[in-house]
Amino acid sequence: MNLAPEVKKKAFVDYGKSEFDSGSTEAQVAMFTMKIQHLTEHLKVNKKDMVTERSLVIMVGKRRKLLDYLKGKDIERYRAIIKKLGIRK
Repeated sequence: MNLAPEVKKKAFVDYGKSEFDSGSTEAQVAMFTMKIQHLTEHLKVNKKDMVTERSLVIMVGKRRKLLDYLKGKDIERYRAIIKKLGIRK
C-alpha cells in the first residue's frame, strides 16, 4: 500500500524535521501509523483477507520496534510522538 506523495510530505512536515525527512524515527512511526489505519479500515470491510491481515501484523511489529528504540533513546520524544499520534491511551 503506497501513500500519495502529498500525504507523505505532510506527515514528514508534521512529525519529522522537514518535508524531506523520511529517516527520522518520528516520521517513520507516523508513516507506519497511517498505513496501519488504512489497512485496519480495509480489514473491517474484507474480513477474510488474510494476506492483508498478515501485512498489518508485520507493520505493527515494525512500528513497535521503532517505538521501543525511541523509548530507550529519548523518553521525551517517545512521549511526544505517542501523544501526537494518539497511539496509547
